[in-house]
Amino acid sequence: MITEMIAENIGFFIYTFTSVFVVVSPISGVVTFISLTSKMTHEEKNQIAKKSVTLACIIAIFFAIAGNIILNLFSVSVDSLRVAGGLLLFSIAFDMMHAKISGESITEEEISQSLEREDIWVFPIGLPLLTGPGAISTVIVLMGSTENIQQKIIILVSIVLTFVLCLYIFLFSRRIHKLIGYNGMLVFTRLMGLLLAALAVSLTSTGITNMFHITG
Repeated sequence: MITEMIAENIGFFIYTFTSVFVVVSPISGVVTFISLTSKMTHEEKNQIAKKSVTLACIIAIFFAIAGNIILNLFSVSVDSLRVAGGLLLFSIAFDMMHAKISGESITEEEISQSLEREDIWVFPIGLPLLTGPGAISTVIVLMGSTENIQQKIIILVSIVLTFVLCLYIFLFSRRIHKLIGYNGMLVFTRLMGLLLAALAVSLTSTGITNMFHITG
């Protein structure tokens, strides 16, 4: 019994961590991060990385904890958010599979305008590059899909771990870019896009099935 519970929790952790990591997709954001911090010193870049990742993590945890309250406030069901979030994620995934910057996250015009600003750790890096509508929808759906306290803790741990990895990826962004190159970034972005598309289909189909089941 205990072994089964441990195995179930490990499987759930792998699912939630993979879901959050794929949606946040920090490696795909490395090129954008490097572009925005290209004129900064190493220390300034690291400060931006720390502040932006911390902000993004706080936003994600906030919506994970308060997400259901917000949904209830607007009388929106988790399954409705699954369908809407799934469609949104598929749009992001489509752009990623074509190695484009998703319009949901940040546009090329916003990147160029941000180069002259000092608060880029808030916008556009913290929000919406790391925690855009797709990431927010995902954490709300994950938390709303379980009443098990252990699983809710696992989701929060997955979120924190994702952003810890994100921090190290941004801290070593220039080295990572030199190591795998621009083409390597494009390949990774396309792979993440494919996984994100699969997650989007899963969310949408589950949401539609549940809605029809409740209606029926």
